[in-house]
Amino acid sequence: MTECKCYPLIFETNLKTLVWGTERWVVSGVTGSESVVANGSLKGKTLTDVVNGDAEAMLGAAVVSKYGSQLPLLAKIIDARQDLSIQVHPNDEMAKREHGKMGKSEMWYIIDADPGARLLVGFSRSISAEEYRQRVADGTITEVLASHPVKPGDVFYLPAGRVHAIGGGIRLAEIQQSSDVTYRIYDYGRLGLDGKPRELHTDLAAQAINFTVQPDYLTHYPHDKDAVNKVLDTPYFRINQMTISAPLSRNLMAEKSFVIVVSMSGGCRVTLHDGGEYVDLPPFTSCFIPAIAAAYDVSPLDASQPAQVLEAMI
Repeated sequence: MTECKCYPLIFETNLKTLVWGTERWVVSGVTGSESVVANGSLKGKTLTDVVNGDAEAMLGAAVVSKYGSQLPLLAKIIDARQDLSIQVHPNDEMAKREHGKMGKSEMWYIIDADPGARLLVGFSRSISAEEYRQRVADGTITEVLASHPVKPGDVFYLPAGRVHAIGGGIRLAEIQQSSDVTYRIYDYGRLGLDGKPRELHTDLAAQAINFTVQPDYLTHYPHDKDAVNKVLDTPYFRINQMTISAPLSRNLMAEKSFVIVVSMSGGCRVTLHDGGEYVDLPPFTSCFIPAIAAAYDVSPLDASQPAQVLEAMI
């Protein structure tokens, strides 16, 4: 067993300040924004370098057979102090054709939200591509988007092509395909940090948008305590949620996938079954568990405060 196989990896802070708030890229293999290991014998190495050292052990055989040595997921904590731009992401086919990159389907888990905070997800009624272009031009596109009040624990799945925007006053965890391709549709006439208007991608967005109206955009899942709640099972990732007040044993070896554990509130400890290596995860942090070591206990850091935890895997 090589050293890269035997312990959960935590990473140096990778915080990006944007015009609307901050993004913390907690687990990333995106070129130019790779996570850097902050613990153990691999400290100082990028996650990309660690994966390249033994891709099957790190990512899992099933993942390597589909993606090679590319880490296929990106995890972020987003703290929106102002409304984000209205945007959409391309699917794999379009992203590869236009940019040579992976497409971008993603999910949001609401960690906390100010009273009255809302998301825009999907269309509220059917519109044509022509109406879309006109509404972008005259600044009325928000009038045909579905607006959702949110509370902690709410989940929204955003397949590529679904128009969306995060409203101000929301902190959320985002799990997505490992891609940075975004088409900005409308940005309220806002200037960027450089004092210049931010670029819009109206034409590319029109090609990417799925105009289908859904009857319900909220993801419904169990909310059992001290149990594993299955939230999403998509072609791109699977998501579990846990609210724990006592240690919970997990054995995901049969999944043949790495696991990203995201601590959202309360904080948790992740302890491997094999060897007892552990990491403590304060709120809004994450760790990467290699596929070969995906058997572990997760427990709250403070027994008096339940921990909210997400698991993400392929």
